[in-house]
Amino acid sequence: MTDIASDAAETWLRPVDRAGRVVLEAGGTWTVFAVAELRHLEDPAKGRRNVAAIDIAGIHKLDTAGALEIVRLQKLFPDADVEGGTPEHLALIELVTKGIAAGVVKPQRMGWLAHWLYELGETVMEFFEQTARLLAFFGEVLVVLAGAIRRPRRFRMSSVVAQMHEVWILAMPIVGVLTFLIGVVVAYQGVEQLKAFGAETFTVEAVSISVLRELGVLLTAIIVAGRSGSAFTAQIGTMQVNLELDAMRTMALNPIEWLVVPRIIALTLSMPLLVFFGNMMGLLGGALACMIYLDFTLVQFFDRLRDTVYIWHFWTGMIKAPVFAFVIAAVGCYEGLQVKGSADSVGRQTTKSVVEAIFFVVVLDALFSIIFLVAGV
Repeated sequence: MTDIASDAAETWLRPVDRAGRVVLEAGGTWTVFAVAELRHLEDPAKGRRNVAAIDIAGIHKLDTAGALEIVRLQKLFPDADVEGGTPEHLALIELVTKGIAAGVVKPQRMGWLAHWLYELGETVMEFFEQTARLLAFFGEVLVVLAGAIRRPRRFRMSSVVAQMHEVWILAMPIVGVLTFLIGVVVAYQGVEQLKAFGAETFTVEAVSISVLRELGVLLTAIIVAGRSGSAFTAQIGTMQVNLELDAMRTMALNPIEWLVVPRIIALTLSMPLLVFFGNMMGLLGGALACMIYLDFTLVQFFDRLRDTVYIWHFWTGMIKAPVFAFVIAAVGCYEGLQVKGSADSVGRQTTKSVVEAIFFVVVLDALFSIIFLVAGV
């Protein structure tokens, strides 16, 4: 009989001839501290292919690492059964075997159509889950707003004014320039298309209605989402990274009351003012284009606008403004609260907030259009 054993007497693995059957006898301490030694013992055993059983009766200490080595021996000798040993040791080996089998998962192969449908389903589910989370956040914000109305002393007017300076006054140049240029573009396109029918004068109505009802408020909302909504996410997200929000909660200060509500109120109050300014700049751009291409005077343009464009075209755009503002501010603040402690997370959530805000603004604009169409305004 040849021994395959370590120098230490505490751990051994040796082949024994029992009535013509080769049995590997394992004994001693088979624990995590002996793993390197156990694997050294396995090397000579790999050359034997006629092992009929593995006898573990001599093992007096066994943990999951040692059980894993016995499972490895079973794989080396597929025809060998484990025998001997206490019920606890056998149960541990069985548990490790089941754990290995459960951990080996064969990847499922899907065709391109199944893969596409799977990705589509995941996207749809994520959309509905995100919508549900946002609606829950909107409800929480409304509850805090109601509490602030009941207790006006907790209302931080100075923070609202500071935020209005950021989202209204500082946003006026970019809103004015873009809406002015859009007014010029719409007027130019209107003149070119209506010239074929000899109806160039209707360019005034085309510019006025499109700017007042849709383009003014929609462009302003998109600009605000990219400018103020992303700023809200970045500001609150950075505070989240710096653990400032945790410090506020420790001091029994509600971040929604102190950070979210002032921003939502500021943007909700500022948005109609920005939309009004954008509408005026858009009309001014359209008037300038008509002065150049139609030889209208500024007075003629606004006289025709007053006579042909109803006031409801103006109010349909203004009604949308505070709703868009609430959604943009709430989405921006919500995504800022979802930041998870890294600069990379701040960037991801900022991008996500802009995309979500613009998406919800366009969806709401479509819903408003349907409502106004049904109402006849």
